[in-house]
Amino acid sequence: MTTANALGGRFPLGPGLEINRVGFGAMQLAGPGVFGPPADREAAIAVLRRAVELGIDHIDTSDFYGPWVVNELIAEALHPYEANFVVATKIGAYRDDQANWLPLNHPAALRSQVHDNLRRLRTDVLDLVYLRDMGPQEGITFADQVGALHDLKQQGLIRTIGLSNVELGHYAEAREITEIASVQNLYNVVNRTAATLLDATTEAGAAFVPFFPLGSGFADSRARGDEDLKAIAEAHGATQAQVSLAWLLRRASNVLLIPGTSSVAHLEENTAAGTLALDDSEVARLDALVAEGETLEEAH
Repeated sequence: MTTANALGGRFPLGPGLEINRVGFGAMQLAGPGVFGPPADREAAIAVLRRAVELGIDHIDTSDFYGPWVVNELIAEALHPYEANFVVATKIGAYRDDQANWLPLNHPAALRSQVHDNLRRLRTDVLDLVYLRDMGPQEGITFADQVGALHDLKQQGLIRTIGLSNVELGHYAEAREITEIASVQNLYNVVNRTAATLLDATTEAGAAFVPFFPLGSGFADSRARGDEDLKAIAEAHGATQAQVSLAWLLRRASNVLLIPGTSSVAHLEENTAAGTLALDDSEVARLDALVAEGETLEEAH
């Protein structure tokens, strides 16, 4: 495998929060459907501890993973946290008894969720809190939600603020209220619909964190893109997933990765993508698979 910088190099997320660009998304540590406890609790703990051993210093989580399960696993496995270790969490939603994802974004509810995350993660301050947009809610403005997080930052309970699942207009509006350190949206080698938003964060110096960074399109042989990914992977002695992640790291210097898994083996494979160096011609081939602002299905 051709190698680059381990874990993709570093990125300054905020004051005193410089982190490796390859992190870990903890969502899959919960049970099926991100609901309930894992089938093997010790295996989930082992994944978290192995992540730290590999040098990962940025874990993405939420109290609505489980719910509560994943944050409790993180605290059990890693508390007390190493110096400069960043735990990012999301608020603005909850899970009902049927595992539905429902909005919970009134400013008072957001404040309560921050305190809940503090308690379950066993920390006095949250490094990065994402406001997860669940769509418009009657009587609740987006500005009021962002303002609630800004107030919590002023109180010292949050170090940095992020947005998740938002549109470009949300990002612009939020920046009028407070500093936005990171945006987390769907983006990967087969889905480029958030390209304009990614470019806006790059220009502003904020992080962009693709969720679902491993799009399913490359795993299925229907499209020409699968053949390109396969050929590039074979040339490097890598997997198609690793090539997809390495392409994201080349897409922009502010892209941070949080591939998720419940397997130590897959964790090690995903993390190794940070050492995969694609040459310019390979990046160009992958760039050409999907036009910015489109998905693989639209392009073929």
